[in-house]
Amino acid sequence: IAQYTSDQVERAIHEAMGLLERLLKAAEEGERTGSVIEILVLQALAHGAQANIPHALDPLERALTLAEPEGYVRIFVDEGEPMRDLLRQAAAGGIAGAYTRRLLSAFDDEAAPPVSTPAQVAAAELVEPLTAREVEILRLIAAGMRNQEIADQLFISLHTVKRHIANAYGKLGVSHRTEAVARANELNLL
Repeated sequence: IAQYTSDQVERAIHEAMGLLERLLKAAEEGERTGSVIEILVLQALAHGAQANIPHALDPLERALTLAEPEGYVRIFVDEGEPMRDLLRQAAAGGIAGAYTRRLLSAFDDEAAPPVSTPAQVAAAELVEPLTAREVEILRLIAAGMRNQEIADQLFISLHTVKRHIANAYGKLGVSHRTEAVARANELNLL
């Protein structure tokens, strides 16, 4: 019975890995960095569940590289002890040194560190932080500018403006300009 259960688990992990690979490709094509990081974290955990640490460290290293500039913490810490073990392995291998140590120390913190700046409050309340360009475009929307005016002012295409707006809407959990501006104001982003 134990062998049968083990085979089922291995098969489920293998199927999950295939799905994660397809999701990763779609997230990369859509330039959804937060999703890419989350998928890489799940890939690392799946390899870790198979006790395949060398293969687990590859997607973990990539996730750390993408996450560090934006300061993601919860996406790793929320995965619990299996992620903590992988991060220890990463630290031992010299992967993303200071950032990995910071993540490991976050596991030890019983309470979240005090949040002092509006930007830190906003980052803590958003699943994925807004990029500087998304905040800039939201400020221009708040100033009453139309998409084409924003594109002209920032020297980018109308399509790019719309893509940034759509990304910001998704991160803010809104579907209209007025909601986006209100939510961004609520988070002290503007």
